[in-house]
Amino acid sequence: MRNRFAVALLALTLALGTARACPFCSVQGQTLAGEVNQADLIVLGTLKNAKQDPNDITKGTTELSIDSIVKDHPFLKGKKTLILPRYIRIDPAAANAQTLVFCGLYSTATDTAAAAVGSTAVLVNFDRYQLDPYRGDELEKDSKLPQYLKGAFAVREKDVVSRLCYFFDYLDSPESKIATDAFLEFANADYKDVQAASAKLNMDKLLGWLEDKQTPASRFGLYGMILGHSKKPAHAAALRAILDDPKKQYTSGLDGVLAGYIMLDTKAGWPFLMDILTDEKKDFQVRYAGLRVLRFFWDNRPDVVTHDKIVEGMKVLVAQSDIADLPIEDLRKWDRTDVTAWVLENGQKESHKQIPIVRRAVLRFALTVEGKSEAAKAFVHQSEKDDAERVKLVREMLADEKPKPAEATTMK
Repeated sequence: MRNRFAVALLALTLALGTARACPFCSVQGQTLAGEVNQADLIVLGTLKNAKQDPNDITKGTTELSIDSIVKDHPFLKGKKTLILPRYIRIDPAAANAQTLVFCGLYSTATDTAAAAVGSTAVLVNFDRYQLDPYRGDELEKDSKLPQYLKGAFAVREKDVVSRLCYFFDYLDSPESKIATDAFLEFANADYKDVQAASAKLNMDKLLGWLEDKQTPASRFGLYGMILGHSKKPAHAAALRAILDDPKKQYTSGLDGVLAGYIMLDTKAGWPFLMDILTDEKKDFQVRYAGLRVLRFFWDNRPDVVTHDKIVEGMKVLVAQSDIADLPIEDLRKWDRTDVTAWVLENGQKESHKQIPIVRRAVLRFALTVEGKSEAAKAFVHQSEKDDAERVKLVREMLADEKPKPAEATTMK
């Protein structure tokens, strides 16, 4: 039986992420480039002369000797040292360590009009502005993070493909902070942009990462999906070898590798996926990865796998009680009334009826298509006889999920 909590948590995580983000990246979030855009200024320097307020241990100052400027601002003009309004304890063993400091600015003047224009004003007297150092990262010796951020800031106005090409070169950075951030840039990107960038990426380098034992399994999904755009038969064979390798029994990233394989060799890849879907002895997470592949092709690549073929794959999963609610809900959202009989037939199996979430999925499907299907209408009618309150509740939930029409504006 599957871990429903884990699946629900994953679905919630993805739903809270970027709306159209990478379909095979389970991690999304704020990138350093995003933080660079939000910061008024960013400097790299050495902390010294930390002084704690004797009357208030929460207050104090620390000097930051500026070594280089990552994001410039008129406030920094002529300054070699910044006085940070924070007491920052300095480890004697790391007294010469460099720290990357992200700062905001706020006005101490009563002139709120001047404060409102902030860093965009040319003639603002920045002597009346206070620093707000809200983030500091102690860097490793010879860290490339400052250069990485400067580059990220430099490409921010370029097209998405150019930006992704920049971040691709840092995916294998030896500094985990940089490599993770570069991965997040891809994880937050829309598939269509990743697809467009793929034509300019080094696919052999990508395959090397997939074959590297040190590559985290969580990256396999993205790497496998990108490799699926290479159009090289050799890469299809390489992905199949990864899928067949008994030493690489994983579920994280399996979906992206499967999708990449199917894009490169649909004739062999599609039957391979169907074998996974039909084998109920496969772990739930493996079959769930297959479901995610079906969703990917439905949303993004019907040119590779037609919608009708995808529905056939979904029907296989509808027949499996431990996962049935998920494909039934997808089919409902896709308005596939042509599978109504199949959904209702499987929904009446004892294996399905004893699972509340599956029963609810079947009812949701029937309520959605009852106006187009006599069988669904009859099912809803019988369900109302059995438990009218339950049907009413589910019907209300479906109504609440529908997008609300834009409120009409009245011109006066």
